[in-house]
Amino acid sequence: MASSSFIQSAPLSSSRSCKYDVFLSFRGEDTRKTFVDHLYSSLKQSLLSIYKDDKTLLRGESIRPSLFEAIEESRIAIIIFSKHYADSSWCLDELAHIMKCKEERALIVMPIFYDVDPSDVRKQKGDFEIAFAQQEAQNKNKAQVWRNALVDASNLAGWEPKHIANGHESEIIKEIVDTIVHSLSPLNSEANEDLVGMTTRVQYLKSQLEIGSDGVRMVGIWGVGGGGKTTLASSLYMGISSYFEGHHIIENVREETSKDGLKKLQENILSAFSKTDVKVHSIDLGKNMIKSMLCRRKVLLVLDDVDDLSQLEALAGSHSWFGSGSRVLITTRDAHLLRTHKVDEVSHVRLLSDDEAMQLFNKHAYNKKDPVEDYETLSLRVISYAAGLPLALKVLGSFLYDKKKKGWMSTLDRLKDIPETEIVEKLKISYDGLKVVEKELFLDIACFFRKKEKDEVMERLEASGFHPEIGIEVLRQKALVSIVDGTLDMHDLVQEMGHYIVRGNYPNNPHKHSRIWKIEDINNMCLGDATMENDKIEAIVYHWREHNYDRERSFQVCKKVLNLKKLRYLKVRMAAPLAYVEGPTFLSNELRYIHCRGYPLRSPFPASFQPMKLVVLKLEKSFQKEVWKGCKHLPHLKVLELNRMDKLFRTPDFDGLSCLQKLTLFGCPKLEEIHQSLGSHKSLQHVNVRGCSKLRMFPTIVHMGNLKTLEIRNCYKIVEFPKIQENMEGLVKLSIYCTGIRVLPSSIGERCTNLISLNLFDFPNLKSIEFNFYALKHLKELRLDGLIRTRRQFLRSLPKLDLYTCHFKYAKIPSSITGLSNLQELSLESNDFSRLDFSLSHLTRLKLLDLSYCKKLLELPELPSSLTILKAEGCKSITTFGDCHKNCRWLCQVSLKEGSIISDGDKLLESMLEVCLAIENHYMVLKLTGAKIAKGFTPLLRGNKCTLQLPENWCNDYSGFLMCAIFSKDVYGGIYVTISKSDETDDMVSQNDVFWEVSDGNSVDKCSWVVYVSFGSLRQSVITVWWDQTYKALSFDTEEEEECEGFGVRLVDKKSRSGINETPTIYSSGYTPTLNIQHESRSALSMYFSIPHTLKDVI
Repeated sequence: MASSSFIQSAPLSSSRSCKYDVFLSFRGEDTRKTFVDHLYSSLKQSLLSIYKDDKTLLRGESIRPSLFEAIEESRIAIIIFSKHYADSSWCLDELAHIMKCKEERALIVMPIFYDVDPSDVRKQKGDFEIAFAQQEAQNKNKAQVWRNALVDASNLAGWEPKHIANGHESEIIKEIVDTIVHSLSPLNSEANEDLVGMTTRVQYLKSQLEIGSDGVRMVGIWGVGGGGKTTLASSLYMGISSYFEGHHIIENVREETSKDGLKKLQENILSAFSKTDVKVHSIDLGKNMIKSMLCRRKVLLVLDDVDDLSQLEALAGSHSWFGSGSRVLITTRDAHLLRTHKVDEVSHVRLLSDDEAMQLFNKHAYNKKDPVEDYETLSLRVISYAAGLPLALKVLGSFLYDKKKKGWMSTLDRLKDIPETEIVEKLKISYDGLKVVEKELFLDIACFFRKKEKDEVMERLEASGFHPEIGIEVLRQKALVSIVDGTLDMHDLVQEMGHYIVRGNYPNNPHKHSRIWKIEDINNMCLGDATMENDKIEAIVYHWREHNYDRERSFQVCKKVLNLKKLRYLKVRMAAPLAYVEGPTFLSNELRYIHCRGYPLRSPFPASFQPMKLVVLKLEKSFQKEVWKGCKHLPHLKVLELNRMDKLFRTPDFDGLSCLQKLTLFGCPKLEEIHQSLGSHKSLQHVNVRGCSKLRMFPTIVHMGNLKTLEIRNCYKIVEFPKIQENMEGLVKLSIYCTGIRVLPSSIGERCTNLISLNLFDFPNLKSIEFNFYALKHLKELRLDGLIRTRRQFLRSLPKLDLYTCHFKYAKIPSSITGLSNLQELSLESNDFSRLDFSLSHLTRLKLLDLSYCKKLLELPELPSSLTILKAEGCKSITTFGDCHKNCRWLCQVSLKEGSIISDGDKLLESMLEVCLAIENHYMVLKLTGAKIAKGFTPLLRGNKCTLQLPENWCNDYSGFLMCAIFSKDVYGGIYVTISKSDETDDMVSQNDVFWEVSDGNSVDKCSWVVYVSFGSLRQSVITVWWDQTYKALSFDTEEEEECEGFGVRLVDKKSRSGINETPTIYSSGYTPTLNIQHESRSALSMYFSIPHTLKDVI
């Protein structure tokens, strides 16, 4: 019979303390030396506590009281009914007491019908009839009790060995033992009180172990210190250990190794599995001994808090050390260690949700006898502070248990400045295991760069010599740092631990800290003697906005910086320097990174300033006319940015900057000259010159073979394109615009043949274009904005063409566009034509067409079948969509906002829906001027939210949700829509709802958004369990509450595919429309919808 029935029907009570796991009731002369003996041995091998009268009953004890007491102290009773079971009044008395305990003490009873039929037992027929009749005659007062017990026991689910596994006794016994072991598992009993918020995590880990399957499996648990790894592993160990022939757990491997060594831990393992005292004389010998002892046994081994690969190699070297069915569970703070050891599964322990955290905190903090005033409000503050860390919840909960309200308030205030030592020291273990460079990297992130974009701070961390690419990966693997959507982050308490380390033994003396960033520390630092040298402070971040724009404080910071001899990182943002203030010209020669805005520098850096380790120098809004005089040798400088420097008239000599890779000159109105040495700089990769209104020329390019991007912008005094004397094989992006250049020379096509992106626009003085477009064979993006004399021929392989503001009129649009067989994006934005005199239908790969702000355009051209995105915003002369889209097979994103009212918007919507219904995992967005389309959309409710009642079988009968939102003005970018589970059971429209009425659908001040989301796209994009077809109602809302006048949702019926059988071009070419999921949880899903500007914007 199915063993699962025992687990489902009779969960074990965790509140009852039991001496025995199993009590065996049997007739000795039938089964003692056969079936029962084998069953007993198998149960003992599973390390269960078994009561069997000839093994457990002590000599001299009274049989009946001892047996009854053993039954009462057992968790499970196994009754083996055999032919002569009813011959014994002792057996019948046992049975009656067992059934009594089943009712009164929640004892689980499992019958085995050994060579007897359950119906014979139930009805006292066959062998049972004669025997029971004899017992009834001798014990008339007990007969009815026995009869009832026989009937009740025979009605329970149990086993008939002759009908299982063809009667093979070993297989039958294995099934029985497995069922008993599973029933005894705490994971299948009532909730363990110590597993508050952890039950689902334990169940998940158990599934990862794949208990019952063959082979050896190693599973690792990793996460931040105090995150519950040990609790999970210990609870799982207790719950599954009975499945194995032997089991052992080693707690605190890291600590025990440092205290007693690995040999001692090897001895512990060997002694535990052999049940004898084993000595190990060397680690290598210990490895061989463990492997020899366990390689043929099914065992469970748990290694808790491992922090070094040598520990795993000594204690669980490989899968081959263990017998089939064995499981090894490892907890650590280092995911890399697990992967290096080639474990089968690496599981990251999730921290507690707010609800789970509250449960755990209440368990430790809530005082039922004397509850604290405002407990709920105060406890929420603790929950916020702990941020899901179990250790913090337990420590703080236990500490606050007997405190009054003032004690709670004082504790919470103290935590703002002084963290709880027990929590910090536990977290600090991970930090202590880092290399020196990794520690410094962690402290910089904790103090300066949390919540910053990773790509944004890599330059700063590289400058400090921290090798952040590998360093951040190490910190991530040790659960000290995480990367969320490209942003560096860490747990609040981990960051607090970092601050604790920086403050060290001098929390109130910032002069002793290695890093300064807090407002109060900046102020305290400035109060000290400005002339006193300091060799402790390594890094400063200062922003005058955080100091109430105090100019005097800014100047004090400058003076203090003068004496920081070990300063390596300086980032200060100050007020515009006062005319009479001269900041210190001395800076530490240890500096690696300088970013100063408004720093009061007026003179060039002196010759004594030789920061040989400097990697990044960024100066903004300083009054220097020169950065330094002559040639300064800075062998490691990679980035030089000089921005908004109003007095700068000359750049430095670049010859001494042998490693320079990036140069930016921006907003320097008096800059007249870029040093000629720039043109021979071989290491430069990126040059950007913008807004330098007096600059007359760019140096002749002699040797710049590594240059990848060159941008010259808003420099109208430059009248000649830079001379190029050698091939620029590395140049892939060239952007020249808003200059006075008269000729685009042939050297562009001759010397820059590897260009991928070419942007040339706004040349008011342009006379001729001399370079050959066809020579640019690698070109993928071409933007020629405002070039009236543009060549009419383009490279056929070009995938992107932007002809923004080229002043094209009817006869001037280059028809050669139709020959661009590889074109995927075309922008004709802001031109003057009224019609296209050629068809775009031949552009069979075109995905995106932008005709926005072509205000004279009277009608849309015939669109190619491949088109997916159409933008015709601000086209005020277009009043109908017409049949231009008749051949479109994949059109799903259209924007006609800021134009006129489209008379046939409903037909366009119908056509786009057909496209979406033909592709299961699709969605569409339509933006129209006015609110005319809303007339056919009912019901539509006033405001930004509504609730949709879902019919039975809605997932199968409908294909998706169609949403319509009316806005009083256009929403910049896109809209956010949140779908959440609703408890409402009424229809979408209730008596409290107010209908939105179309007062003037032709008002051009309004904007309509229509969004269709297929169920297929939701299932494909959602990674949590939000999607649930058992929902009865869903609530929809947009974030744009003030602008949204009306909102409605309806289900879309399933329809047959619209005859589209070909492979979707959008998929085969790499463009796959995917929902932009902003947030998801079990109860809610938030999405962002917009019309992309380019295909790069598509997720």
